[in-house]
Amino acid sequence: MSNKSIIIVLIGLFIASFSIKNEYIFIVPKNWPKPHYDFTKNILSENKIELGRKLFYDPILSRDNKISCASCHSQFTAFTHVDHALSHGIEDKIGTRNSPALMNLAWHKSFMWDGAINHLDMQALAPMSNPLEMDNKIGRVVASLQQTILYPKLYQIAFGDSIITGEHTLKAISQFMLTLISANSKYDSVMRKQIEFTVQEKNGFELFQKHCGSCHKQPLFTNLEFENDGLPVEKTLNDYGRMNITKDAKDSLLFKVPTLRNIEFSYPYMHDGRFKKLSEVMNHYASGIQQSKTLSKQLQKKIVLTSNEKADIIAFLLTLSDKEFLFNPKYGFRN
Repeated sequence: MSNKSIIIVLIGLFIASFSIKNEYIFIVPKNWPKPHYDFTKNILSENKIELGRKLFYDPILSRDNKISCASCHSQFTAFTHVDHALSHGIEDKIGTRNSPALMNLAWHKSFMWDGAINHLDMQALAPMSNPLEMDNKIGRVVASLQQTILYPKLYQIAFGDSIITGEHTLKAISQFMLTLISANSKYDSVMRKQIEFTVQEKNGFELFQKHCGSCHKQPLFTNLEFENDGLPVEKTLNDYGRMNITKDAKDSLLFKVPTLRNIEFSYPYMHDGRFKKLSEVMNHYASGIQQSKTLSKQLQKKIVLTSNEKADIIAFLLTLSDKEFLFNPKYGFRN
């Protein structure tokens, strides 16, 4: 049997396993708020989700066929990257921000550190078109996918049409991202009264609620808003956050509050990845806040923490690690 015949057989086997799946039920974790995403406009199915997963891991989305979504959003690091402060794109170009961790996106109403994207179905366009990331155009992506042997068949299975479109491509990617739900950490087990915190974790949780909980609101551990966290401007980046989008001075230095779920694995921290360790983050909030007109009101009063209290808060933050999410094969790469 020739190599070409073997490839065709393998593709046929892949499609056969692909086509047996259809309906997908999105389950909201108990006691969580209602998702923001409107599922009626992009009804989930196993076939579309599997197509989205394949696209998420395929470098065909980039201009040079070398960078995939997963290049900056690795499952094992809470769907972000940890080997450098700022995202890297094609030809090893360096971006301007740290890649956000991807999880629980159905509850988000805006995306990117500055909220430049207001719908998950459009989110993939941003890295796809960014010259420092994938440096591509959706029309060129569609053309590349259409020329493959595999993708027209997968789009036929998922959408009932082998003609590939930008809309279907973006909706498939968002369907996969919608399934990235992290809700099974030690913290979650404690909330379900299945286990208990240690003494240190319990103390850290109480301190967290007092000093951090208004911005990092449970159960998502973000309030989904934009806040000035008191970081001084990094002079080489000169990034003023939300103001870059709104052009409103009241939004100067405001960045989207990130989730703290799986924070143990999603270093480096802050929008520019300036902190490598959680201890550095704690030191910033205790003694590094820079006063400005737009500083978050929650940070305008000094946070006083002893070294032991900082350690206790970090101990609590480690209970937000969700190993089932980080190592679940349904979220990983598959040929």
